[in-house]
This record gives sequence, C-alpha cells and structure tokens, in this order.
Amino acid sequence: MQLFDSHTHLNDPAFSDQVPAAIEHARQLGVVNMAIVGSNPVMNRQAIELAQQYPALVAIVGFHPEDAALYSSATVAKLEQQLQMPQVVALGEIGMDFHQQATGKKLQERVFREQIELAQAYHLPISIHNRDAVETTYRILREAHVENLCGIMHSFNGDVGWMQKFLDLGLYLSYSGVVSFKKTKEIHEAARQTPLNRLLVETDAPYLAPEPLRGQQNEPANTLYTLEAVARFRDVDPDVIAQATYANARRVFGLEGDHETN
Repeated sequence: MQLFDSHTHLNDPAFSDQVPAAIEHARQLGVVNMAIVGSNPVMNRQAIELAQQYPALVAIVGFHPEDAALYSSATVAKLEQQLQMPQVVALGEIGMDFHQQATGKKLQERVFREQIELAQAYHLPISIHNRDAVETTYRILREAHVENLCGIMHSFNGDVGWMQKFLDLGLYLSYSGVVSFKKTKEIHEAARQTPLNRLLVETDAPYLAPEPLRGQQNEPANTLYTLEAVARFRDVDPDVIAQATYANARRVFGLEGDHETN
C-alpha cells in the first residue's frame, strides 16, 4: 500500500528536530510521498528546502490568509521565482479564514484573488484553506473560474451540499483527521459520497491528529488512520482508497512519471 499525504507541514517548528524520524515513521506505515505546504516567506523557503533534501517530498508555496499582510511586491517577486522551481507543484495554502480574523477580510480576499491569478499564470493547482468562511471562499473561487484550474479543498469539512458545490468547480476534496472524529457525521457522509477520482487524504500535521491519536501532535504517518476512516465510511478495503488517493495526488500535482518514491 502506497499513501500520499497531500498536505502536511514538516516545515513547522514542531518538527524542527524530528523531520528524518517523521519521514521514516511515515514510510513504515506506507506514506511514501508528501506535499510540504508553506504559508509565508519562511515556511515557503523551508518547504522547498525539504523537498530538495528528500526526493519523495514536494513543496507547495503561497500566503495563508493569516499571513496576507506579508504579501507585498517584494514577497510576490520571490514567490514567482519559487513557483518556477522543479520542487514546487502547487500554490498554497491560500484562502479565507474568519475564525480569528487577525487579518481583515478585504485584505484576505484581495490576496486570495491575486494568488489565484498567479496560479493561473503559472498553470499550477491551488491548495485552498477555508475556516469559517465557506460561502466567501466558494464565491471567490466561482468568480475566478477555477473550473479551468485544478485545485484542492484542503481539510474539507463541509456537508454533502458543499461537497457538490466544490466538485462542480472541478476541485478535489482532501480529508484530514477530522473525518475520523466520531461526531463529524456530515463529513463522514461527504467522504462516503465524494467520487473516488476526486478524493485525497492528508494530515495537516502537526495539527488535526486522527482517531485514535486525537489530541496528540500529528505526523504524516497518521495519513493511514485517516485513510482507514474514509474506507470504513465507504465500506471498501483500505487498499482501494490508497490506490485512488495516491494516483489522484500524483495527477493533481503533475507528478505522473516523476518523483518516484525512495
């Protein structure tokens, strides 16, 4: 069984002295590829450095909505350079976050829209963050015509209705450890109904550890437990989900024929 953690943060300070061990533990549980996701200039640089050091890793770079204030002409120029690097497979994580609102909504929206335009210019998929802002996130994506641009709803936590809306925009849905929580019934049903060819799994490590490890620091190895939860809801063998999500991740990131596992 080969698994692809489509969204993880080995570049987070929580992993500062744990990266080799985390990668090895992940390999032991079948997680042979992972996308390391940036959010600001420091995290972007570190994502690329990790992807350069470990061939089984790829990088995603961009500005998280909470870091939208750092989006300037200078940082955009650097971002454009990074988007052309061979290790970079997507732009993200970008989106909207109304949970803490450390950054104003208007600034978040402007930076989100401009990064979508960047992704379109460089023909790259986008990794989309949405927290307590689903209607605004959907509106922006629809108005930007992302049906012509491949993208991923990272840590999708909506119901079947929102599942269908985002699928209609041509997006993939990536499920994190939240899908394994006992009380997230609407997400269980969305995971059950998401078409197999549009399904991804992730950890969002060091956050959102799945059952039975909820509350602990998450790590890429735990992709397995999220995948097993999705398989239970769909009443299929985990190998079916593993094969589909691995192929889907490689397709959305443009890795078919490249980045062989090691």
